[in-house]
Amino acid sequence: MLNDFIQFAGNTLTIGDFSVTITWSSIIEMLIFSLLTYFVIRWIKRTKAWVLLRGAAVLVLLYIIARVLQLNTIVYIFKNIVSSLFLAIVIILQPEIRSALEHLGTTSFLSGILTFTSEKNKNSTGLSSGSIDAIVRAMSSLGRNKVGALIVIERTILLDEYIDTGILLDAAISTALLEQIFEHNTPLHDGAVIIRGNRIVSATCYLPLSQNGGISKELGTRHRAGLGISEVSDCITLIASEETGAISVAMNGELKRDLTPDALREILLSARGMDDARSNIVKRWMGRNKNEK
Repeated sequence: MLNDFIQFAGNTLTIGDFSVTITWSSIIEMLIFSLLTYFVIRWIKRTKAWVLLRGAAVLVLLYIIARVLQLNTIVYIFKNIVSSLFLAIVIILQPEIRSALEHLGTTSFLSGILTFTSEKNKNSTGLSSGSIDAIVRAMSSLGRNKVGALIVIERTILLDEYIDTGILLDAAISTALLEQIFEHNTPLHDGAVIIRGNRIVSATCYLPLSQNGGISKELGTRHRAGLGISEVSDCITLIASEETGAISVAMNGELKRDLTPDALREILLSARGMDDARSNIVKRWMGRNKNEK
């Protein structure tokens, strides 16, 4: 088999009028390009660059529509801002780019692949029914006792940069543990808890504050942080107010306030259903491609 491959690497592949000479250098170039593409996609998946990429896709779509409809003024504006768009992206993503280069310099290729695979598996199943019940009971108890709480449930966009700002726990989800974490005057009560899969990954995490000027003035830093993280990722953020005991949920940059435990459970179950459906589609697609190969 090895001899056949070596012989194949020196052949010329002809498709119609187009011919390509397959050499060892071209094979190595394809491997390097594939690895670079893999790491770029992995980096985009792990950071808020994924959100910016979707925004850039919308701009590209608007540009195509403007070209088709011959909206010359809009086309002219787009052409003139493209030159500065790359620089703006580099400035916006400077912390993420620095983190990616540091990670590349300290992590081996194999461990990076294994980490990425495990992260995908952790995010593919979502919360179990037992975890949802434990979270709902904890939020109900915290709200009833007017204990402030901030819980972030990770979904498809990884939150590693925020997990690293807290104290790593890697503990099973339980009502008692969540109540203990947010209890007044305990070391872990300040900041957010981040949940990945069915594990409490980290506590005392720092989150970005929302810059939305339309937020009610009666809402404090905890609600602004919960709303802020939902603006830069697809996570679900649960907030218990220390002043009123009201339970709120932030999703996709929107805040739902004064929720009952049943309403909170319904939101979590609905989100899990959507995540499971998305995961099943991906698994079927990957399985179909594997069978075709």
